[in-house]
Amino acid sequence: MKKYGLIGKSLGHSFSRRFFEAHFKSLEIDATYDLLEIQSIDRVIPFLKGGYQGLNVTVPYKETIHPFLDELSPEALAIGAVNTVVFKEGKTIGYNTDAYGFQQAIKPFLTFEHERALILGTGGSSKAVAFVLKNIGIQVNFLSREKSGANVYPYDSVNDAMLGACKLIVNCTPVGMFPHVEDCPLTSLNGIGASHLMVDLIYNPEETLLLSEAKKRGASTLNGLPMLKAQALKSWEYWNQFA
Repeated sequence: MKKYGLIGKSLGHSFSRRFFEAHFKSLEIDATYDLLEIQSIDRVIPFLKGGYQGLNVTVPYKETIHPFLDELSPEALAIGAVNTVVFKEGKTIGYNTDAYGFQQAIKPFLTFEHERALILGTGGSSKAVAFVLKNIGIQVNFLSREKSGANVYPYDSVNDAMLGACKLIVNCTPVGMFPHVEDCPLTSLNGIGASHLMVDLIYNPEETLLLSEAKKRGASTLNGLPMLKAQALKSWEYWNQFA
């Protein structure tokens, strides 16, 4: 039996195991997908020593797993985050399939009006999102509670003009995720209108308060499920490419 798994800190909300178990069943593959909760990144070492044919990585370890891997793919290195670990010829290689998943998910929704983006959060997922958007020529700005720098703004600086100017808004934070469904990362959505695309990488619940409020203002909305499925299938492709 082949073994795959997801490395993370709190995985009770994860959709990945259900997705891959259904995938294995549809392909009649004898395999398991384990949820591997660890409390610090150094606890990942035993899972990298053998026994698994492939691993996914989620928050908060996408950016801190790098030193424990033998190599990074060019894309993972450029993004600065890993969400897929491939075992090849005795080596562990980090890949990023989040970027691919986000690009596939958002492609049908982009228009000429989405020339500026506002990304909520500055973690591993936001780095993959920014990588995709910059590559297609969209100007990227970030909101962060902890970091500052070029094009990184504090949440209390958000105003109607900023939201109005950024027609693409992507939530890469866990704010609004089950069970905290009454939370919203933006205190006001004034400035959001029919030309906006609001993306929330959360998929539980399927419609967060952020998406619900944006939809009331006429915005197009997209949750994180299409991205999750696309990145998972890309991970599967990498695992089998080197099997």
